Amino acid sequence: MENYIADVMTLSQQCDCGNHHNVIPIEAIKIGNDALKEAAQFIQRKAYQKVVIVADAHTYKAGVERFAEHLKEKSIPFSVTILKPDENNDVVADETCLVQVLLDIPAEADVLVAFGAGTIHDITRFCATKIKVPFISVPSAPSVDGFTSLGAPLIVRGVKTTFQMSSPIAVFADLTILQSAPREMIAAGFGDMMAKYTSLADWKLGHVAVGEPYCPLSAQITRDALENCVEHAEEIEAGDQLGVRILIEALIKSGLAMLLFGQSHPASGGEHHLSHYWEMEFLKLGRPAVLHGAKVSVATLLLTDIYKREFLKLITEEKNRENVEDSVIVKNIKEHLSVIQSIYEEIPSPERLQEILEKLNGAVTPAELGIGEELVNRSLQEAHHLRKRFTALKFLNEVAKVSPQYV
Repeated sequence: MENYIADVMTLSQQCDCGNHHNVIPIEAIKIGNDALKEAAQFIQRKAYQKVVIVADAHTYKAGVERFAEHLKEKSIPFSVTILKPDENNDVVADETCLVQVLLDIPAEADVLVAFGAGTIHDITRFCATKIKVPFISVPSAPSVDGFTSLGAPLIVRGVKTTFQMSSPIAVFADLTILQSAPREMIAAGFGDMMAKYTSLADWKLGHVAVGEPYCPLSAQITRDALENCVEHAEEIEAGDQLGVRILIEALIKSGLAMLLFGQSHPASGGEHHLSHYWEMEFLKLGRPAVLHGAKVSVATLLLTDIYKREFLKLITEEKNRENVEDSVIVKNIKEHLSVIQSIYEEIPSPERLQEILEKLNGAVTPAELGIGEELVNRSLQEAHHLRKRFTALKFLNEVAKVSPQYV
């Protein structure tokens, strides 16, 4: 991925979507067996004098100690903040962890290092932006696509809210660490990529139905990353270095698409709204957390079925469209019907997606995640309120006045 950012920026200058494209401030993306050593060399070149590593107990054992040795060899001063888990032994990106990190950061700190997966990156990204210092990404598992993005999804007063903060200045993905990640985290990363099937369709719908901003370049970057993952599902399932490299590259590219566009539209649609709703409910009830990628992959299967069974039927049959009150949205959908129909029909069947997920030992039903039918149906009718984003799920609930049901 040495020249990937430069290539993307060149393409962005040729893109005529009309949106402002963010300059990607990431100076280096390194994926390999010596990534930790390269991270220390990068920090030395940047002449940082006080490094703060943010980790948890698991990621500390996974590689922080090894990384610390590289820093010591170069006489780079550093400190380590180990995030404290909650009563369920989960580290949550909420006010408690944010305050812990902010209190632990010394006044002279000039760079933070997020050493972990999604939650640790969200916490570090927020704190780094608030104290106006850069941060470096060191993924500990190929489990999410948010390593390179701007967004920091946080739980604030029990509500999942995404704050647009800053991207890392560099990413160092060590394959030996990623390959040693728990298998369920690799499946979660694949699930987060698979969610792009519905997120890309919902994004296009929002654009043609209500005029939400859209960028074909960011969409294509995301789609290419998704298709590469699906084409190499067997290698990813094997968990060897080739498969892990393919997955982490796809996750990083998905994050770059969000960064370029400036928002999460390319990678987050109705499936993420369901996931956020479930997460908030689990926190409210004091239940143990479920991996983000596991939730969105199950939500993707769920919405794929509903979108094909209810949404497509509703918009393609004239008599159904006539019963919908919002004439402007219906008019827009009718004018772009072939495009909308095509993008939702192109989503593989729920059975096909389930087959792929099961090969990676990923969850395929809400019940496997401890999510009951009542919560699923409630989320199908309420989760669209969590974001202003227009999705097929929002269309069914607010425009068509249909209450989707889990079958």
